[in-house]
Amino acid sequence: MALRHAVLAALLDEELSGYQLTKAFDLGVANFWHARPQQLYAELTRLEKEGLIAGREVVQDTRPTKRLFRVTDAGAAELERFTATATKPSFIRDDLLVKVQAADHVDSRALVTRLAERAAFAQARIDLFGELLRAMRGDRDEEEFLRHGERVGPYLTCLRGLAFEQGNRDWCERAAAALRERAAACTGR
Repeated sequence: MALRHAVLAALLDEELSGYQLTKAFDLGVANFWHARPQQLYAELTRLEKEGLIAGREVVQDTRPTKRLFRVTDAGAAELERFTATATKPSFIRDDLLVKVQAADHVDSRALVTRLAERAAFAQARIDLFGELLRAMRGDRDEEEFLRHGERVGPYLTCLRGLAFEQGNRDWCERAAAALRERAAACTGR
């Protein structure tokens, strides 16, 4: 997957400015594709040059003129092509796992601290995903929303982000507990 497909998918529902796109990435898309604002603005320029999105200027009375972008028919066709192609499995690449791999040869107290920090970060993301999911489904329960909701794609990706962060939190807590128990056992010898 390339950033281009994540941007096209984010623009499917409505026209967005570059600023609004960065906010959309922060709230929803970032759970499966991280991009800095500079990367998003550069990608908008490329996509527009390729005819996959179209931009239009909106003059505002009290603010600078802004550009709104929408997916073109060519952009929709590119997304259709992309979704039909085989997907490569993803792999974990995480500095924290490298640190934990070395646990038997380093001071585990620092690792326990890093694990606690990551667990806290994951919990904050879990809380955010919970709020986003509740906002998306409104008064419906989850099963009803999944069967009849207007836009299920963003909901499903948010569910994946929630499960990912729950897994991160649970693993961090388990790893930290194991390292604390091992340290206590070594001290007690």
